[in-house]
Amino acid sequence: MTAAVPADTAFAPPDVPADDAVPEYMRVLERAAQYLPDEQRVQLRRAWSVGAAAHSGQMRKSGEPYITHPVAVAVVLAEQKVDIETLVAAILHDTIEDTPLTREALASAFGETVAELVEGVTKLDKLNFGSRQEADAESFRKMMLAMARDLRVILIKLADRLHNMRTLGAQPGPSRERIARETLDIYAPIAQRLGMNKIKAELQDLGFHALHPMRHTILEKRIRNQPLVRREALASIEAQLAQRLASAGLQYRLVGRVKSPWSIYNKMQGEGKTFTQVMDVFGYRIIVGNAADCYHALGIAHSVFKPLDGRFRDFIAIPKANGYQSLHTVLFGPYGAPIEVQIRTEEMELIAERGIAAHWAYKHGGDGPNSAQSRAHTWIAGLLESQRATGSSLEFLENVKVDLFPDEVYLFTPKGDIMSLPRNSTALDFAYAVHTDIGNRAVAARVDGKLVPLRTVLASGQRVEIVIAKSSMPRPQWLEFVVTGKARTAIRAQLKHLQHEDAVQLGHRMLDRALELLGTSLDRLPQERLDAYLVEAKYPRLEELMADIALGNWMPAQVALALAQHDGGVPTEQIARAGETIRIRGDERGVITFANCCMPIPGDDIMGYHTTGRGIVVHRVDCPNVAEFRKSPERWVAIDWDREVVGDYNVALRIEVENHPGVLAQVAAAIARVHSNIDGVEYLERDSTIAAIRFSIEVKGRKHLAEVIRRTRRLPVVHGVQRM
Repeated sequence: MTAAVPADTAFAPPDVPADDAVPEYMRVLERAAQYLPDEQRVQLRRAWSVGAAAHSGQMRKSGEPYITHPVAVAVVLAEQKVDIETLVAAILHDTIEDTPLTREALASAFGETVAELVEGVTKLDKLNFGSRQEADAESFRKMMLAMARDLRVILIKLADRLHNMRTLGAQPGPSRERIARETLDIYAPIAQRLGMNKIKAELQDLGFHALHPMRHTILEKRIRNQPLVRREALASIEAQLAQRLASAGLQYRLVGRVKSPWSIYNKMQGEGKTFTQVMDVFGYRIIVGNAADCYHALGIAHSVFKPLDGRFRDFIAIPKANGYQSLHTVLFGPYGAPIEVQIRTEEMELIAERGIAAHWAYKHGGDGPNSAQSRAHTWIAGLLESQRATGSSLEFLENVKVDLFPDEVYLFTPKGDIMSLPRNSTALDFAYAVHTDIGNRAVAARVDGKLVPLRTVLASGQRVEIVIAKSSMPRPQWLEFVVTGKARTAIRAQLKHLQHEDAVQLGHRMLDRALELLGTSLDRLPQERLDAYLVEAKYPRLEELMADIALGNWMPAQVALALAQHDGGVPTEQIARAGETIRIRGDERGVITFANCCMPIPGDDIMGYHTTGRGIVVHRVDCPNVAEFRKSPERWVAIDWDREVVGDYNVALRIEVENHPGVLAQVAAAIARVHSNIDGVEYLERDSTIAAIRFSIEVKGRKHLAEVIRRTRRLPVVHGVQRM
């Protein structure tokens, strides 16, 4: 073994070790890397020599020398036929973190690219996180940022995880379960998202085996011991397909597809099926010479067995988000069981197995807009955009998880470009996928030329155009129906920004109002006194203090007394209620909320109650709970409606109607005719003749509510209407 590695930048790698000094595990790598030129394989030995010296004395939990792990990671990558820089970085991927070897030393010995890759893969320094989940999430976030610089980082990370999963038995129980769950939740979906199905399948199988060893063993045994009848059926179907393909003169490969224990288990769990029902599906893959032959083979398959209606998917014309291309069809088999057939070219097969590792094009995005590389770059660029606006690593991780399970829908822009989004995506998700500014300004959408609301769920093949308005802004309700991480992150970031602005303005008015009674104002206070107070209260800027006052975390009267250095004479509650009335428009996001107990609407006499963390909660003056608030007069806020109020307000009506079919529809239609939305309907009382129903509706104010009540009272089936 070579001497310990120095940690200085003048480090020069040792001579290439002779054949007799190379252990068997390294020879396995060299055999796997036969596709590389001789001079590049020499680089592998030099990298191993440096790595072995750096990790000298370090052992794995299994008792093997630590260097065997990074070499095994490189073997996984060599099987994918990646470039020499990726293999060298894989061998050295733990050196910066776990050994004295520095980034500068790596760069001088193996080049800047290798050093960058190793640095990208290096795990986080041990920071002081609040929880294990937060540390894992932050680590994941950093990995995504490193991927953006060079996609080869994720290849090494996935290979690293795959070898760790293969040797997971050495880990204690709790660690084994945590690593397996993380693999199934994050790493296998990333491999799938990047089109690396071979690695994805092994990660899923190993993760399933680690989490549920008994279930895995039972399923694996049952798959292996398929009944003779099934084996005969498989052979018969294969023979019929092969005969017809050969007769048509097609050059082809026909492969029977075997289901994995994980996919069977998922179907049994998700669809409530038995093992027999899941296994009662025959699967084949037909691999042909070119795309035209794919469609020819499809016609032949449909002539042998009848296709099931609605089960054909063309991923050649419209590839999946990860670059996957294939034709999928389901046929009605001779034994009453469906036959799933995939048809693709050899190149499509290679990309389906290896994804971004196939025909590797470093940093340049692949051969065209549909290549696995360019689609991966597009996906990661979208993640980068969303992570800049995400508040926490945990939130970012949750958003990415949503994007990692994308049963996609394929949509067309007005220019004819194809966009893919996760299943159940809405028009608003589409708007944010086009651009964050488009999403923030969206008001409606045109789907196939028809105007629809933003919450409309989209289906594959639709043409979508977003209608925008400069005055439009995101609303909290949008978070209830968007499904993509990008949309959710952008909406939250914009709402947070708007809420902060509103809170600062409101807090300023409240503090100024309290200072007025003390004969001063913010403008007249000495700057030194203001700065000293901010330092004492630990606020970096005045705006932060204002926002906290609006949110109820500081009482304006107390802050006013401290700033004015007032020694008494005016009671705190009197200061709190002094000065001008605060007028609200109804769109003060996050700092003004409307109480559910009395549901105030514009036109009602109202009062405000300053609540910690929630800002001002608005109640009607005649609300039964107001009596309780009188016990804390210092928290009262004098408020009233502005001349111009905006938005819709929730209100509840109790409507007594005749109890017979069709009445509910009549009442709903009457409410809709006066442009009021119905949020909810609930039966309060019911007998054979009369029913009392609570309608939760949205109105613009008291005049609008009066019109709704008038219109519903005119109905012959309505016996009474009253506001609740």
